[in-house]
Amino acid sequence: MKKLFQTIRNIWKIEELRKRILYTLGILVIYRLGAYVVIPGVDPTQLSNLHHQTSDGLLGLLNMFSGGAFSNASIFALGIMPYISASIVIQLLGLVVPYFQKLQKEGESGRKKINQLTRYLTIAVTALQAPGYIANMISQLPPEAITPFDPNSTSPSTFFWISSIIILTAGTLFVMWLGEKITDKGIGNGISLIIMIGIIARLPFALFGELASRMEQQGGGLVFFVLEIAVLIVVILITILLVQGTRRIPVQYAKRVVGNKQYGGTRQYIPLKVNAAGVMPIIFAQAIMFLPLTLAGFAQSESLTGFFAAFTNINGFWYNFMFAFLIIIFTYFYTAITVNHNQMAEDMKKNGGFIPGVKPGKKTAEFIDAVMSRITLPGSIFLAFVAIMPALVRLVGVNSQFAAFYGGTSLLILVGVVLDTLQQIESHLLMRHYDGLMKTGRIKGRSSF
Repeated sequence: MKKLFQTIRNIWKIEELRKRILYTLGILVIYRLGAYVVIPGVDPTQLSNLHHQTSDGLLGLLNMFSGGAFSNASIFALGIMPYISASIVIQLLGLVVPYFQKLQKEGESGRKKINQLTRYLTIAVTALQAPGYIANMISQLPPEAITPFDPNSTSPSTFFWISSIIILTAGTLFVMWLGEKITDKGIGNGISLIIMIGIIARLPFALFGELASRMEQQGGGLVFFVLEIAVLIVVILITILLVQGTRRIPVQYAKRVVGNKQYGGTRQYIPLKVNAAGVMPIIFAQAIMFLPLTLAGFAQSESLTGFFAAFTNINGFWYNFMFAFLIIIFTYFYTAITVNHNQMAEDMKKNGGFIPGVKPGKKTAEFIDAVMSRITLPGSIFLAFVAIMPALVRLVGVNSQFAAFYGGTSLLILVGVVLDTLQQIESHLLMRHYDGLMKTGRIKGRSSF
């Protein structure tokens, strides 16, 4: 405990770190307040049907990602997911379109152009998703809950539709801007923190809801609840191991003599992460799984049969099978674009390093690529298994809202983002010659290599 208080004091002593943390907290407060600003024309006292619809299922998961903004008919109802969807499209284009491949190689200027194109695409994606959300909202609310803006009609007017689409689009762009500001001037990855804070906002309700259900006559009692918490802690520890697990490759550096000094002649290790992609495969796969729901939003709920019904039921086999499959695919995809084995081999060669038994250059790159492929397979499968765990625990009677924290997207995002943020804080401490957050070793976030 003494160590904890001393670390907090050290964090507060570092002016830059203190300002970054306070700035991040301020931005997150703005985001949480915006989640309760209702779309103009909607009566906030008559949202009970929308709250009930988003209590579980895929809409419940989307509501969790938005921190309750979805069920509140908020200006931030669509959250950050349109931006995630746009980022997926842009990164996929980077694999097949020469223009985007060229931008990726242009360094900082290319990154700025890609970010700008992502913003433009976010506007388009949000403009497509907003009508689906509005149509679903209108179908769930009583007619008197929406001001029609037309005295001769009881249904929402064209003005309401157009203004709501513009407001929802602007809300998503504002959330995206908040995330970018956190990344630039705050601490941690802004987009990930915004998703995380939305998830944490739903945790107290889910926890007390599960406790209340267990205390009922047929709920299993307090013992069963304590057992659930114990298993949850075990799952969290396993998830941390998944996020931080590495495979070390030995690298031998040859001796070099420059003037009167000798360099090299030592052996070091390159840590290759079992899950180099972090939580991004989960976020990407989840964004894809929201597409059937978006398309279904244009129709009445009774028409959700066949294809839509199969891929919007988060407890169903086909939803979880496709979700797991997409996670495995995106894990390989994101690992391929974040871990440049050719660049690693080239840097190793320039510094006089080589992997024992492997020729420098192309052979080294092929060796690193082969190792990454082998360790990514079990990592991606385990990642997919953790992601579908909520569906498995719901089979044994765990409350739907609490089950979302029992693994799956929520837990992986929470663990990954917390580790990333703590790693950045620890880096600031170590740069100022303070002790880190742990007595032994260093915190390894998702971006550690």
